[in-house]
Amino acid sequence: PPLSEREREVLDLIAAGSTNREIAQRLFLSPHTVKEHTSALYRKLGARNRAEAVQRAQRVGLLG
Repeated sequence: PPLSEREREVLDLIAAGSTNREIAQRLFLSPHTVKEHTSALYRKLGARNRAEAVQRAQRVGLLG
């Protein structure tokens, strides 16, 4: 399934090394909402953690 615009923003920030708290502040979201987005990302990318999500996103061309 394609990533939503917000999921892509969260993915970019994860790839840049931001914590969930930093992502929440940057995107004006609650940390809980960021956690929901990261869970959706993991599910859609078939990843178990942040590092794997970034690797898979790079492999399929979602990240520069």
